[in-house]
Order: sequence, then structure tokens, then C-alpha cells
Amino acid sequence: MASIPCMFQIPFTSKPINPSFPSLPTFSSKFLGTQNSLSCLRPSNIGPSNGSRTQCWFKFGKNGVDAEGAGIYGSQKRDDFDKDDVEQYFNYMGMLAVEGSYDKMEALLNQNIHPVDILLMLAASEGDQPKIEELLRAGAVYDVKDADGRTAVDRAVNEEIKDFILGFSVQKA
Repeated sequence: MASIPCMFQIPFTSKPINPSFPSLPTFSSKFLGTQNSLSCLRPSNIGPSNGSRTQCWFKFGKNGVDAEGAGIYGSQKRDDFDKDDVEQYFNYMGMLAVEGSYDKMEALLNQNIHPVDILLMLAASEGDQPKIEELLRAGAVYDVKDADGRTAVDRAVNEEIKDFILGFSVQKA
């Protein structure tokens, strides 16, 4: 799971609390707290309470908004996928409900096929084009064969998905 750093930028001003002690500021933002004595700062409730608004900007990746660079999409490599990912996808796509058991998934896992290639086969059989693209970018191999001799292209739900897999692989090469 990727973490997303967030940076809050809260503008505030300060003014001296007492002209005789100009080095002790009073903060005008309740978000930061209020000063109740000469040098004690007590926190207030979370969030601005004076009606002002606070904005938050998310900075993805190294150079701005880039989900791929932030590790959210497309930054996974072949070995980042494991058997748990296969089971989660199998459950997420409702294949367990259709199949009635994990037998089909277990059969693929027991054939010594890399999990990312199994995921590609499953995604192709479901017509899940965004997942197919993610897996191909990660290094999934579309011509790996299962025990029946079928590849992800053979399992594709329709010609559009077959063409997508083959076309993506040609572009990548």
C-alpha cells in the first residue's frame, strides 16, 4: 500500500501580546492555539474555529502530481506481485462467487507460474483493461501458458482485449 505525504500550509500572523514584551507573539489562527499567559501556548480544538478555511495540497511523486512516481499506479515491478495479490484479485472480481471455490486459482498457483502472469490471465478473462495495462507495465508476460496450454491472449474475453494486449506488447518492445 502506498503512503501519500500531505503538507498543510496555514498562513497566520502574529502580533506582540504586550508592548513591553514584543518577543512573545499572539497567534491569530485558532488552529495553532491561543496564548493564555505570558509564555504558555494552549492548543485549541482541531481545525480553524474562526470561520477561516484551510487548504491542503497533495504533492505526489518527486516533481508534482504524478501518481506513477508516487507509487500509486504503474510503479510496481514484476516481483512486487505475489500469491496474495492473486487471491485478492480473484475475490475482488467475484470469481469465487462464479467458480464456487478456489480450485481454479489454486491450480494456476500450483503450476509454478509467476503471480503477475496469473493476474494477467485472470484480468484478460474478465476484460479488465486498466488492470491488464498495469500488469503489462509491471512486466507481465502475455504468452505464458497454463496447464491447458492457454495464454492471456487465449483467455481474453473478446477481440478488443486480445488486440489491446498484443498492441501494448508491441509498443513496449
